[in-house]
Amino acid sequence: MANWDVIVIGLGGAGSAAAYHLAARGCRVLGLDQHQRIHTFGSSHGKTRIIRQAYFEHPSYVPLLRRGYELWNELEQAADDHLFHRTGLVEWGPKDGVVIPGVLRSAAEHGLAIEELSVAEVARRWPGLAVPESHSLGQWQAVIEKDAGYLRVEACVEAHLRLAEQASATLQHERPVRHWRATPHGVEVATDDGVEHAERLVIAGGPWSGQLLSGLGIRLSVLRKYQYWYAPQQTGYDQRDGFPCFFHETPAGYFYGFPSIGRDGLKVARHSGGTPVEIPTSPHPTDGADQSLIEDYLKAFLPGVGDHLQAQSGCYYTMTPDEHFIVDVHPDQPRVAIVAGLSGHGFKFTSVLGEIACQLALDGGTTLDTSLLRIERLRRA
Repeated sequence: MANWDVIVIGLGGAGSAAAYHLAARGCRVLGLDQHQRIHTFGSSHGKTRIIRQAYFEHPSYVPLLRRGYELWNELEQAADDHLFHRTGLVEWGPKDGVVIPGVLRSAAEHGLAIEELSVAEVARRWPGLAVPESHSLGQWQAVIEKDAGYLRVEACVEAHLRLAEQASATLQHERPVRHWRATPHGVEVATDDGVEHAERLVIAGGPWSGQLLSGLGIRLSVLRKYQYWYAPQQTGYDQRDGFPCFFHETPAGYFYGFPSIGRDGLKVARHSGGTPVEIPTSPHPTDGADQSLIEDYLKAFLPGVGDHLQAQSGCYYTMTPDEHFIVDVHPDQPRVAIVAGLSGHGFKFTSVLGEIACQLALDGGTTLDTSLLRIERLRRA
């Protein structure tokens, strides 16, 4: 007989949300994570994550984000904590690039409120932002999404964990999962100190998902990435000054960042690049070449920030071949729901991904359109 209705493997962004939604539906939930509570070994840390709706990656994500916004608001109320800070987001790049056309397409298709500006107008509005003279201003464009900003990533995970426990979920950290298998009556999950039995399973293993899904014939690659915090040398970059989050498509790749927040400084990172790794490990080695690219970017586009590095942190992107998520029922095991391969842009969705994982595990389907995210597309590739 099953000890649990549902076991959730992984208690980061998506797994913590799944545990909460399952427990809220009255399930006997066991959550398992190999690391301590709110750890820095996966993908759900680093103080802040951008959240936005005019999604350049694909318009199909927008309805998920709309539901995600609702759920983040509900989580703030339930947790009595300010998790979503609406600073606005400035995105810019070539008019014929990837980001600007994609943002405009999603905004037009879903009626989203954005403001289009020239990059010269952006620089006038926020003097801390600049465009190098070597770039043709006429060929670059900017958009501002005011109902965007950042999530306090660790606080979001902790809120989901705490509320899951309040709804009677059992959450066990520092308990690695070695393997799982389907049984005639449910699933077995093997750990170092015993086997757990459940009727259903949610896999939300982050960078370790490839190992948990090794029999599916899909390819998940893991990239080591870095985040940096700099102490601005000039004024105007602080959140209190109205400085926004930013995402830029440049000739050197994609860069993103956040206003200076308190004593943390201004956070900046590369969305492109990354170092492939076979097995996620920590601590992360430093990467001088990556830091040099960051500081070249700052000199060109945020020249008043300077190069006074206060802190840095490593994290992981778990990539699918097409960089879209996997959110689906296991094709061979209908009792198993999967959230994996978030490809470096998934945390903003975790509130809704937790709800979807709950629906997939209990109901076999979801009320939202996740056709873009089904596993079968990758098994055919």
